[in-house]
Amino acid sequence: MTSETGETAWHRILVPPLILLAVVLGVVFTWYSAHSLLMLFAGILFAVFLDACTRGLGYVLPLTRAWRFGLVTLALGSLAALAIAWSIMRLPSQARMLLQVMDAQLTVLENYLASFGIDLFGPGGRHDLSQFIADPGRLFGHVQYAVSGAYVFGITTIVIVCLGLFFAGQPAGYREGALILVPRNARPRMREVMNEMGQTLRSWLLGQLVRSALVAVVLAAMLHTLGVPGAGLLGMQAGVANFIPYLGPLIAALPIALVTMPLGLPTLAWVMAIYFLIQTIEGFVIAPLIQKGSVNVAPAWTLFAIVLLGAMFGAMGVALAAPLLAVARIAALRFYVEDWLKDRNQGAA
Repeated sequence: MTSETGETAWHRILVPPLILLAVVLGVVFTWYSAHSLLMLFAGILFAVFLDACTRGLGYVLPLTRAWRFGLVTLALGSLAALAIAWSIMRLPSQARMLLQVMDAQLTVLENYLASFGIDLFGPGGRHDLSQFIADPGRLFGHVQYAVSGAYVFGITTIVIVCLGLFFAGQPAGYREGALILVPRNARPRMREVMNEMGQTLRSWLLGQLVRSALVAVVLAAMLHTLGVPGAGLLGMQAGVANFIPYLGPLIAALPIALVTMPLGLPTLAWVMAIYFLIQTIEGFVIAPLIQKGSVNVAPAWTLFAIVLLGAMFGAMGVALAAPLLAVARIAALRFYVEDWLKDRNQGAA
């Protein structure tokens, strides 16, 4: 009896500090490995997309999963190769033209605000290429940064694609491999929650892709009808930006406004009105129909997560904030609210 009492006392003394130490070490590891962990999550998200396409193909072709996955990979690889080839041939000239137009309009806007004593770009002002021509050292320094940035982006993309292919090739095997680290009696519950997370990510990702594609196509068609130069590229960047909830449409509006400004104030007003009408219909009509409550996260929390993760981890944090929040919500509801607090009513919300 005394021995059991002593063991219980030591257990009460040692367990809380050990739990606190494990939490601290986990936070430190997450902080210093944030970029790698975000790459891992991006790979999982790409795997979810591949898995969703493979599942969808099963309704059309009665083939084994391996064959369907191979067909999906081949089709997406071919589309990516065609898109890259088209981008190399067509996009540079359009992008250069749009950048020149935006740069000229920024100069006009800067001069106009300067007449009211407003310094748009701060004391340093904007920098043009003349300073780099006068100072070759600065030019090569910026080239070095550009090459380094392109290299990092390329390597990151390759790693994410490879992770996605590996995970999507054998999703059940990787899931069961992770469950080995969980106590045996907790594995069914963990498997259930992981499946729910996968379903949520599939719904969110496919919904965002459909919404972004609709915005890109409709906006590009409207801009082309109004005679805005580079309508296809502007529609594409709006669709990509729409992948980021709430902030993305606001970010995409600036290039559209700058490119439209030389066409006159009436055209600018029409373009901006049409743009915000498209975004309003997409956000309040199309989005609820596509998502159907699959990711039931309050807008304020989503926006807060985007701002917080963007400040902490940059562009990748902004891009992955919404799906990370959706997964974290499920984990909190199932493991904390339902299992720890025993509140099944709130957990089902």
